[in-house]
Amino acid sequence: MPAPTEHSIDDATVIRQSWHEPEAFATLYDRHAAAMHRFVTRRLGAEAADDVVAECFLAAFLHRDRYDTDRSDARPWLYGITANIIGKHRRGEVRLLQALARTGIDPVTVSHADQIESRVAASAAHSSLASALASLSPVDREVLLLVAWADLSYSEIAQALSIPVGTVRSRLNRARRKTREALGGHDPTLWREELCT
Repeated sequence: MPAPTEHSIDDATVIRQSWHEPEAFATLYDRHAAAMHRFVTRRLGAEAADDVVAECFLAAFLHRDRYDTDRSDARPWLYGITANIIGKHRRGEVRLLQALARTGIDPVTVSHADQIESRVAASAAHSSLASALASLSPVDREVLLLVAWADLSYSEIAQALSIPVGTVRSRLNRARRKTREALGGHDPTLWREELCT
């Protein structure tokens, strides 16, 4: 029987292994850091993303003995830690969203050429969407962005934020309704591409 590869071992097994071999925790970082970095960059900007992701993984490493190893996927746990850290940076997030509303420029856009090409077409959409996001309460914005930017399910968001799934649903419903109102009645689910770019 072949030895398990790094990718065939679930996150819980990696965490259990790291209890005795701390260097094994690096596998968790390798698996999830890039996606978390993109998520945080969209939330707080590139300048804060490195620090927030590093702080998240440091906290996760220091508290890995508390991880519920019945949960094979550590993403909700890591995003929960990240959400707590982001809570400290919410004022910066609102400033970033307000700047996006004014300029229509998403800091996560990959290439400069794509920025220029899409800026003309998407400026109004990004601006309106950013204004709508900035107007949401922090808890509603958190849930909406975990769906749109982190691609977490309702149950994963509930786990990440330590809230019931029903609360996730009600916050997401409220966020969508408020966003729809801020967008002049347009359904925010039709703007998912703008939320995700």
